[in-house]
Amino acid sequence: MGNIVAIVGRPNVGKSTLFNRLTQSRKAIVDEMSGVTRDRQYGKVFWNGLEFSIIDTGGYASNSDDIFEEEIRKQVKLAIDEAAVILFVVDALTGITDYDEAVADMLRRTKKPVIVVVNKVDNGERMADIHVFYKFGLKDLFPISSISGSGTGDLLDKVLEYLPKDAKSDIDDTLPKFTIVGRPNVGKSSIINAFIGEERNIVTDIAGTTRDSIFTRYNKFGMDFYLVDTAGLRKKTKVKEDVEFYSVMRSVRAIEESDVCILMLDATRGFETQDKKIFGLIEKNNKGVVILVNKWDLIEKDSKTTKKWETEIRNQIAPYTDVPIIFTSVINKQRIHQAVEEANAVYENRKRKVSTSALNDTLLPMIENFPPPSTKGKFIKIKYITQLPSTTPTFAFFCNLPQYIKEPYKRFLENKIRDNWKFTGVPINIVFRKK
Repeated sequence: MGNIVAIVGRPNVGKSTLFNRLTQSRKAIVDEMSGVTRDRQYGKVFWNGLEFSIIDTGGYASNSDDIFEEEIRKQVKLAIDEAAVILFVVDALTGITDYDEAVADMLRRTKKPVIVVVNKVDNGERMADIHVFYKFGLKDLFPISSISGSGTGDLLDKVLEYLPKDAKSDIDDTLPKFTIVGRPNVGKSSIINAFIGEERNIVTDIAGTTRDSIFTRYNKFGMDFYLVDTAGLRKKTKVKEDVEFYSVMRSVRAIEESDVCILMLDATRGFETQDKKIFGLIEKNNKGVVILVNKWDLIEKDSKTTKKWETEIRNQIAPYTDVPIIFTSVINKQRIHQAVEEANAVYENRKRKVSTSALNDTLLPMIENFPPPSTKGKFIKIKYITQLPSTTPTFAFFCNLPQYIKEPYKRFLENKIRDNWKFTGVPINIVFRKK
């Protein structure tokens, strides 16, 4: 089921403040620059060594000035369909409104765990007002103040109790998991059929117990991996107006279940904002990525077309451009095996460990020649580098003043790592630590 927690409730009860508090991102509200205006509705939460995704359904209201009951209904329905746990946010100051009643009414009918989060409980008196919310008939009630953060720890403890402990059933965790993601109708199902198609006998279908994705084992041509098919999850009634939201929700789940994502684009439509958003989710989740441009057979081409397309895509995904791009036609079975070979290579890159001595011998002389620019007259010295033991390549640079190192220099270091070791298709994390 992917560990997705959804926040629901009417506008102005403090959903986004709670979202920001839990994901600890002030950036969420301020950073409108990234061009991905709705990016701020999806975030990761780390609590007690566990990680889950949180989605603020409120940001998807098409017209937030008016409270449309219809709009809220859609959000709640979505949360009920997609999330493992639902946080229903209400406001201690206003008490119960008709809209709250309507939401509660829908939530009472679901089997999913629902936690009523009473926000704006900033003092003792307000504590006395929270009992009216038991009227909803939902048993879990948590008073919090999302501005000061009080109560949010207990709330998160409760959320973790409800999250499914991943029952992986018969899935062999040592094998790579490749997921095909992309907007609806780019050809995800057809490529899965092309891989598996007629040779159904080599394939074993395993439906993960708590999941809706189908894991299909692919074991031939010297390759052995799971193809995670989430394309089938798309068949929803009446999602015309919500296609974008559903596809973000679905992509989140699909991405979380994979090691490498094969992001499919439609050549007849180019690289659209939705593709960019999905790419951003892959990067945020630190998964490997291969970009597959499908329906290439429908494009008029000359000798420069491929180059032009590549440049355009890399401009869109910059600064992280070290990503394999393959042009395919699934219908003509053109270069689809190359896609899997690339995904395999990316999987290996993601597991790559570079020895501490190699890192220091290679990078320290370069840093010596191009030290971080001094800030406020302070000189930054990087003394030592090591790769941390984590599932995605993470490098720690130990230095005297970690707080003064800026984004451009971080990118410079990332590029040097990429120049010297093969991390194509894999996001790299760089952290600066005090020596």
